Amino acid sequence: MFSEIKNTKVFEQVIEQIKDIIKKGELRCGDKLPSERDLCEQLNVSRNSIREALRSLEMLGIVECRQGEGNYIKENFEDSLLEPLSITFMLHGSKTNEILELRKIIEPETAALAAKNISDVKLQEIKDLINLLNHEENYEKIADIDKKIHYQIVQASENYLVGNVMYAVSYLVDRYIEDVVANMFKTSENRNIVKEQHEAIVKAIEAHDASKASAAMRKHLEYTNDFISKSIKNIREED
Repeated sequence: MFSEIKNTKVFEQVIEQIKDIIKKGELRCGDKLPSERDLCEQLNVSRNSIREALRSLEMLGIVECRQGEGNYIKENFEDSLLEPLSITFMLHGSKTNEILELRKIIEPETAALAAKNISDVKLQEIKDLINLLNHEENYEKIADIDKKIHYQIVQASENYLVGNVMYAVSYLVDRYIEDVVANMFKTSENRNIVKEQHEAIVKAIEAHDASKASAAMRKHLEYTNDFISKSIKNIREED
């Protein structure tokens, strides 16, 4: 499986070999890596180089170390973009409006994909959430249900990469503008408008109409983004 390494930057060469084996399909999600000792013997490198490579792969979110069990290729990569995206957001002094713009770029097409690919089971799960939304009056609970509906639509797209990106974007929303989102549902007018918009999205998805699903999601995001942007502006002016 592995070949002997004789170059400099040994730990980087170890990483490249493991990545190459993953590309070839010889290692898959959930597979256990050979022990550190076996890797040392197969690659003819020191244990320190192996450990440095494994630590780097763990930081990249490719490998997970299970105490007492060994090292495994991760099975779930949903959180792999969380820290890199969050750190990038903070380091570049990004504005919360950029989060909203990113959602507006991605989610309409995600809804279109969901309209094409959604299963009966996933559709029923979303309908159940819509029913909960329509009967809930607590604005914080409504905000939570709203988030779940969006997440389920992303999952219904059946696109794993889109799912990972949106999971990371959702993390940014939760971290930086969650309170503002919840405040949107304090008034009955906003609650009713958002409920109608969600129903329009789900109706289009159920009809497998990708164009209408995308348009309905875009309309919904334009409404919510406008509310959030104005709220953030007012908060900054008060400060």
